[in-house]
Amino acid sequence: MTHSESAELHQATGSEEVIAPLPRVTLQVFCETPAVAAAMQAVVADRRMDKAHARIQMGGPAAAVEAFRAAPTPNIIVLETVSDPATLVANLDALSDSCDAGTKVVVIGHVNDVQLYRDLIRRGVSEYLIAPLETLDVLRTLSELYVSPEARNLGRIIAVTGAKGGVGASTVAHNIAWAISGGLDASTVIVDLDIAFGTAGLNFNQDPPQGIAEAIFAPERLDAALLDRLLSRCSDNLALLAAPAMLDRTIDLGEDALDQLLDLLRASVPCIVLDVPHQWSAWTKRTVLGADEILIVAEPELASLRNAKNFVDLARAARPNDTGARLVLNQVGMPKRPEIAPAEFAKTLGTEVLSTIPFDAQLFGTAANNGQMIAEVQAGSKATEAFSQIASALTGRGEARRGKRSLLEPLVSKLKRRKAS
Repeated sequence: MTHSESAELHQATGSEEVIAPLPRVTLQVFCETPAVAAAMQAVVADRRMDKAHARIQMGGPAAAVEAFRAAPTPNIIVLETVSDPATLVANLDALSDSCDAGTKVVVIGHVNDVQLYRDLIRRGVSEYLIAPLETLDVLRTLSELYVSPEARNLGRIIAVTGAKGGVGASTVAHNIAWAISGGLDASTVIVDLDIAFGTAGLNFNQDPPQGIAEAIFAPERLDAALLDRLLSRCSDNLALLAAPAMLDRTIDLGEDALDQLLDLLRASVPCIVLDVPHQWSAWTKRTVLGADEILIVAEPELASLRNAKNFVDLARAARPNDTGARLVLNQVGMPKRPEIAPAEFAKTLGTEVLSTIPFDAQLFGTAANNGQMIAEVQAGSKATEAFSQIASALTGRGEARRGKRSLLEPLVSKLKRRKAS
């Protein structure tokens, strides 16, 4: 996909900008004022910095020159300066004598000086930021040091998880992915992370010979070409990375087991929907909190309310620079079941209920048994409208778009060509 196609897709989906996480890099920050040091602490604490190894210290450019006289330089050096331009330039010239090849330098200043900016760029400085700093601006700058222009605006990851087991989170995830790929015309991959008991293959009437197990259990083989082969096509704009649903091995994954897979998907696909199983381990926690959007699916009853509140509170504390976790109430209006009203749910959680999905055993049962999505069984149903609303909110679009030419991203288009040949 070209940069212009990427921009067109970004505009078409109306999605907010995605700031890609930093890769495994080392970062050292040399501050001169407490305010900038505090701002950089907030940057380092952000989820997008999870893989980076960062250190913040005081002393500014002069301290950096001394620190690296006999020590190797990190991948990124961030320098705050309050001195005059001549002193800063002198320190940068001295630092350049010690910098290893590939080290990137970002300068934070307090003066909006175009001539200084030009002098810094000529000396190889990657970027000049002006204090006071906004956390997302700094994160964007650091991310763009490693993300090519062609990859920007791609790779929105949506993690869908249940407040408890049996609330229909997988069904919601699959139907949202269908709505994004169809109604919003955005190329989407759904990833079934319930390796032992996943139902995405059944719900999409797919039985692929390979899937996510090959990606996770043989990370040394995983690359874009292998990922292309592992995906199965559900529609023109929707591909599936299915779970094997086999019990021949236990699923004891390391915390970072999905990092490589998600990095590849983020670099290739505009939208990734993760069907996260209802379990709480290091890797599921990392996956959920590391997503661009978190969707919690709950039923209108007490256990769901308690667990959803824990989710919302955790996300709010761990992701201060992101949209809070979203909440969907599923199976609302089940006959003879006492239910907690959506308004009470919202009041207790301190957040709005994004959507309510009505209980309809006939509709959902038919779809599940036929391996179809709800929109395929009954396009005008209230549940179909709810999934479209949720898809629009998660991708930043006000309303679904229909009838426009699809913009296929590379992986899905390759799958389509291969199926046709």
